[in-house]
Amino acid sequence: MNTLSKIGLAAVIFTICGLYINAVQDPPTDEKMEEKLINNYNVYALPMPEYLEFAGERVPLNNPDIRERFDRELLVNTYWQSNMFLIIKRAHKFFPQIEPLLAEYGLPDDFKYLAVAESGLDNVRSNAGASGFWQFMKGTGKEYGLEINDYVDERYNMELATKVAAEYLKRSKERFGSWTAAAAAYNAGNAGVNKQMERQDVSDYYDLLLNDETSRYVFRILAFKEILSNPQKYGFNFRGKDLYTQVPTYKVMVDKPVEDFAKFAKEYGINYKILKIHNPWLRDTYLNNASGKQYFIEIPENGYYTFGQ
Repeated sequence: MNTLSKIGLAAVIFTICGLYINAVQDPPTDEKMEEKLINNYNVYALPMPEYLEFAGERVPLNNPDIRERFDRELLVNTYWQSNMFLIIKRAHKFFPQIEPLLAEYGLPDDFKYLAVAESGLDNVRSNAGASGFWQFMKGTGKEYGLEINDYVDERYNMELATKVAAEYLKRSKERFGSWTAAAAAYNAGNAGVNKQMERQDVSDYYDLLLNDETSRYVFRILAFKEILSNPQKYGFNFRGKDLYTQVPTYKVMVDKPVEDFAKFAKEYGINYKILKIHNPWLRDTYLNNASGKQYFIEIPENGYYTFGQ
């Protein structure tokens, strides 16, 4: 081994030994780790809005009970960042679809936040069997004219379900005199809210003592309104391309049975999966339409999806 090689080897050994000695002599202490954690992790109390309303009705934030209940939902939903970010992304996709429907059916725009509280803007099914964005039970859906069977479940049809939600909420508004009480009744039922108003001898939602779920329900809606209206204020930062967008569609009328939706989809240049994504109310692989009823199936415009060969 020549002299340069020996020197190089010695330098490597010296460096390794030095690193080992330093590691043994100066391991990170619990105190140092705690100090580093404290200096780099901060959680802040959230600023409360000075004024808040729902559907044009003022929220009495000067009432300490009301203020604390709203603050709870604001904290829970702000600091559940992953869930809130998903809702922000979905809202950008679905609010432009929901907003004109609410206007058409005579509901204040704020009720789009009720849909957020109900389903997180996802076509979910609860353990109790409530389904779709507006979370209708099977009995309620049928009562209001939605078709629900093995082939079709119109609770998953955005347009039809929003119309039914509007009818239900407007009836509640007529009964209780306020949109806020109508929103609470959407959760607890008209009979449930009416019973408690009579028992407690009050007429204002904010004066009612209700079960925990309904007591939190309206404040959850209000928290979603506040955060979605002011996302940067609550620490949510994003670019336009980070948000989800709606794929444009056109409607195809069907008044006959469809034997195979996979074949049907290919006729329009898409596959079965994409057909079901845009028409979640179609519940089976085929449509048994013996009555000749007219259904309108949404087909995405060309160029938005790519398919494997």
